[in-house]
Amino acid sequence: MAIDLTEETITAAVQGTFAGARDARLRELFVSLVQHLHDVARETRLTSEEWFTAVDFLERVGHLSPPTRQEFVLLSDILGLSVLVDQINHARGSATDSTLLGPFYVEGRPRAENGADISGGVTGMPLFFSGGAVDPEGRPVAGAYVDTWHSDGEGFYDVQQADRLNGETAMRALLATDDDGRFWFRSIVPRYYPVPTEGPCGEILRAAGRSPMRPEHIHFWLHAKDHESLVTMLFRGDDPYLEKRDAVFGAKSSLVADFVQHDAGETAPDGTVMSEPFQTVEWTFVLAPDRR
Repeated sequence: MAIDLTEETITAAVQGTFAGARDARLRELFVSLVQHLHDVARETRLTSEEWFTAVDFLERVGHLSPPTRQEFVLLSDILGLSVLVDQINHARGSATDSTLLGPFYVEGRPRAENGADISGGVTGMPLFFSGGAVDPEGRPVAGAYVDTWHSDGEGFYDVQQADRLNGETAMRALLATDDDGRFWFRSIVPRYYPVPTEGPCGEILRAAGRSPMRPEHIHFWLHAKDHESLVTMLFRGDDPYLEKRDAVFGAKSSLVADFVQHDAGETAPDGTVMSEPFQTVEWTFVLAPDRR
């Protein structure tokens, strides 16, 4: 009988249930997904115990994915899927290279004016960032929105220390480029850090004997009219973990920036004579035209 499916016939039977899908792309994706999932189970001779373990793992990943912590994003990151999807979709050529979004982006970030201190009162070595947005011909892109976020000097994001910060955001903001395509802000110097390992993704890293470390970086997400959005990061050139394998495969040599060290007594970009050491970073982002 047709209802008596076997190891050899069940894949086609499941794929056939998507034949009536009105969305052709949805049908294509699920037919392919079913094929590869079933092939993995057959090729590895997946046991029932292993399947239950996998389901339990995914359930625990879901429990650790509230709005301020996306364990599913982290899972995609440590398996290299996030970077792979980015590479498939963003062969930028003359534009700034993109990379993954990461699990700590949040939409509830404050709007900030250029030159503002976005540290949120978190202490650390001062950092002054001067940035710009241009098109591939070098023309400034005015009115571009710039999301930025980073860790503190101990490698923690604000969402990882919500109790200490009383739920307030810190080291993140939404800015906009001026008529010359420029934006700038003050914050504190971030630090390299391990990806969160207390959850299910940490179990994978430990089981594989993999390092959880990410090199020091600052996140940016630029979006402007008539241009493709750009999700990227800038990495510190002398970071001790840069030459090692980034735990989420996001580091790129084209995104290595100079974090320039300055001594106390020198003048910061905003004209302040600093009483303590500080760092400066300058970078111009090239936005690709929207060809849709």
